[in-house]
Amino acid sequence: MVDWKSPQEIANDGAAFGKFMHVLLGLYIWEFVTSFPFDWQFISGKKRFKWPLIFYFAGRYFLLFALVGIAIALNVTKPVNCQALYTYNQVFGNASIGLASINLSLRTMAVWSQSWRVVVPLVLLILGQWAMLLQGILLNAEWIPGEGCAITKTKNKMLAATFIYTMCFDFFVLVMAGYKLGITSVQTKNRSRIVRLIFHDGLIYFIVAFVSNAIATSFMMANLNPVMSIIANVPAAIASTIVACRAVRRLTNYTSDGAQVFGTTQASTLAFNKSGRFSRGGMLSMSERKPEGVHVQMETFAAAPGEVSPSDLSYIQYDAAGRIIHACDVDTLDLEANSPNELKPPNLS
Repeated sequence: MVDWKSPQEIANDGAAFGKFMHVLLGLYIWEFVTSFPFDWQFISGKKRFKWPLIFYFAGRYFLLFALVGIAIALNVTKPVNCQALYTYNQVFGNASIGLASINLSLRTMAVWSQSWRVVVPLVLLILGQWAMLLQGILLNAEWIPGEGCAITKTKNKMLAATFIYTMCFDFFVLVMAGYKLGITSVQTKNRSRIVRLIFHDGLIYFIVAFVSNAIATSFMMANLNPVMSIIANVPAAIASTIVACRAVRRLTNYTSDGAQVFGTTQASTLAFNKSGRFSRGGMLSMSERKPEGVHVQMETFAAAPGEVSPSDLSYIQYDAAGRIIHACDVDTLDLEANSPNELKPPNLS
C-alpha cells in the first residue's frame, strides 16, 4: 500500500503535479489564443463594450495570470518568496472560479428581467461565495533547496467547503434559469433557438463544473498529502472558466447576429440597450398614435446588425397615414417631433 505521507511519495507527487500543470497551461493557452479574435473585437472597438463583459474578461485573464504564476513557481531555480507566489496564484485562481459563476448568474438575472426577487438572492450567494474564496491563505509553501517551491500544508476542509458551495450555487443558478425558460416556452408554445441555446449552454456549464469540482473536492477530502489535496483544483478552475467564457461568447455572437429577444410580453431579453444597461421588459417597442388619441403599442424583435437605420432609432411614432411623426432614442426622455419622411412603417397587421 502506498504511503502517501512519505517524503519520497510527496516528492514524486510534486513532480507529477509540475508536469500536469504544464499540460494544463498549454491547454489553456491554446483555448485563449483560438478565442482571442472575440476579445480583439472589443479591444479594437469593432464591437461596443458592455459592462457585463467585465466579468468575462476578468475571469479569462485572471486564470491566465494564475497559470503563469504556477509555471513560475514550478520552474524557478533561485530562492524566492514561495509563500507570496502561491498566495498570488491562489487569489487569482479562486477569483476565476467566482467570476465563472458570476457570468452564469448574469444570464439568469437577465432571463428574469432583473427581478429583485431573483437578483437579491443571487447577489447574496455571490457575496457568500467570494467570502469563502478569499477566506485567506489556504495553503503554505516553502523554498526547499534542490527542489524549489513546495507546498507544505493545505486547509482541506475550507477548500472542500468552498468547492461544495460553488457546486450548490451553480445548481441553483441553473434551476432558476431553466424554470424561467420553461415557463416562457409554455407561454409562447414555442421553444425558440435562443431559449435552447441558453438552457443547453447552462446545462453543459453545470455538468462540466459539477464534475470537475466534485473531483477536486474528493481529493481534498481524501487528504492524502499536501500535493494531492490540491492537484485537481487547477483543472476545476480551468474547466469552469472555459465553459463559462464559451457560453458568454456564444450568446454574445448570437444576439449580435440574430434576434435578441424571445417570448411574449412577460418574457425577458438578454440583449443590452445602447447605454449598456439590461433592457427591462424584454421588448423594444414601436407605437402608433392616431388622431383620435388611441395609442397602439406593438412589441417587436430587435433587428440584426446592418438592418438598423443610420439614425438607429429605437422608438418611432406614425400618424394615421403611416408617416413618421415622432422618434426618439430609448434613453432619451424629451421627445422632439421630426418632419415626416418617406420611410414606411412595419406591417402592423
